Amino acid sequence: MPYDELQITLQTTFGYPGFRPLQREIIEASLAGRDVFALLPTGGGKSMCYQLPALHRDGLTVVVSPLIALMKDQVDQLQAAGVAATFMNSSLGEREARSRLAGLHRREWRLLYVAPERLMLDSWAENLRAWNVTALAIDEAHCVSEWGHDFRPEYRQLAQLRDVLPDIPVMALTATATERVRADIIKHLRLRDPQIYVASFNRPNLTYRVLPKDGPLNQIIDFVKKRADESGIVYCATRATAERVAESLSSRGYSARPYHAGLSNNERAENQELFLRDETKIICATIAFGMGINKPNVRWVIHYDLPKNIEGYYQETGRAGRDGLPGDCLLLFSGGDAAKQTHFIDEITDEHERNVARAQLRRMLHYAENAACRRRELLAYFGETFATDNCGACDNCLEPRETYDGTIAAQKFLSCVYRVRQASRFGVGLNHIVEVLTGAATEKIRRWGHDKVSTYGIGPEMSRPQWAAVGRELMRMGFLAQAEGEFPTLELTQEGMDLLRTRRPVSLTKPIALPKVKKAALREGDVACDEILFARLRELRKKLADEKRVPAYVIFGDKTLRELARLYPTTERDLIGIFGMGDKKRAEFGKTFTDAIAGFLETNPKMKFDETK
Repeated sequence: MPYDELQITLQTTFGYPGFRPLQREIIEASLAGRDVFALLPTGGGKSMCYQLPALHRDGLTVVVSPLIALMKDQVDQLQAAGVAATFMNSSLGEREARSRLAGLHRREWRLLYVAPERLMLDSWAENLRAWNVTALAIDEAHCVSEWGHDFRPEYRQLAQLRDVLPDIPVMALTATATERVRADIIKHLRLRDPQIYVASFNRPNLTYRVLPKDGPLNQIIDFVKKRADESGIVYCATRATAERVAESLSSRGYSARPYHAGLSNNERAENQELFLRDETKIICATIAFGMGINKPNVRWVIHYDLPKNIEGYYQETGRAGRDGLPGDCLLLFSGGDAAKQTHFIDEITDEHERNVARAQLRRMLHYAENAACRRRELLAYFGETFATDNCGACDNCLEPRETYDGTIAAQKFLSCVYRVRQASRFGVGLNHIVEVLTGAATEKIRRWGHDKVSTYGIGPEMSRPQWAAVGRELMRMGFLAQAEGEFPTLELTQEGMDLLRTRRPVSLTKPIALPKVKKAALREGDVACDEILFARLRELRKKLADEKRVPAYVIFGDKTLRELARLYPTTERDLIGIFGMGDKKRAEFGKTFTDAIAGFLETNPKMKFDETK
């Protein structure tokens, strides 16, 4: 890579040794005046794509963001790096808002973060023309599309900015979008012949696991015990669960707070701020409300309840390990959660919306129960093929599930589907087949005469959840098909009919069980370092952050501290090239950290590390 102006800015301002995938191409296209659509995964460095070019333009770059917390977070980090950035949103008092507007008229800022609804106020069209706006970046661009997972009508109005600022390049960025959503974004934002960049969705530093939900509060406590000093998020389906989990963790001495829409604005803001500043280690948040933060040192994410769809799950797990260091993602799964989600879906009044939600839930269930590589399954959802069958960083790859001879179980299930269809001339759903197999005495079974078919009650050896799991696996294997729409009835495929006739052997996968996974000494993204020094440097970072009243990662991220605790720099010159150590931060904090390291070395020997790790 040539050591040019972009590279120099990246290293001297932000302290990064090199660009992440596609960042450089996106930045160059934008500086060339092209409209850009960028799809980069969570933690893939989207913000750098508009922050760095803003420093190579004469005017103002306007960044549209829907999240107040994220605006403040990014502005704090930019200002710490010496970049003239500000935000305008409803959190500002009238006096502060007037002061910032005056600064914009004096052209003091390089970046302005603003909410979409404020941008569309009548008075702002005149302001935007007066402020020498030279670029527009629209973050979380999936909010434009009603096919996305977080549609916001005010985002649709942003297309009007093309009339206000007809000659400036527009950049639309998102972390999750299917091909349909991508097309929607380009159309509704009126992007002109955009350069389109789609990065890999793979997060190699994340490990994915699914466990059967069995005493979930105890499971979470057992998980957290081994990670006492780490920050994490527990996602819950309801406010009540988020409160209960936070209370349960707090009562056992863990620093945990809830975060959901039922809290007052002040309490929610306070809990989030405590989490950002590492005062609170664990946030228990509702899935529906989300977090909207850029905390890079979240080390783990637990899903207490089954997410509604893969997109939401991917985004939420993606909040772990944004600094590139390892992160753990654990999903607690039970068939009961799937039934609850189905009940919620049945209450949706719009038929199309209901059918989409059902299809998304089926895909989520497939992910949770699948015995193949979880990373491969996630990437396939976004249309990406993972190169191998074993990622080495999910439960199914680390500890492959056992199989068993499922020939008789498969024959019973497929026969039941066939006999019920033959008896009543119409198909039924998965649950009904399970009830017939287990000899349930329901009103529907009696009314339709399914208690008279030869397969009624032939499956007492398994519970209903076990039979349901067999049925879903036969679907995944292609022996059964499930109809789309309001009535997801089961039908035998041609392969299923052939299997029924030939009775050839079938291997089925045993249900997920508590695994005996040995944690690898070093995982993808790990930086081996002197852990005692790392802990000391974290304490120093916390002290400095508290003095400045900012989150700890605004001073330095964990990756920077781990490099310091590996390389033992004792002079400011030694700090050149350390990850995340830009010029301003080196000048402001360098001596404090090198003095601390020198002091540590007076009583502790240096450790040696394998340079390949």
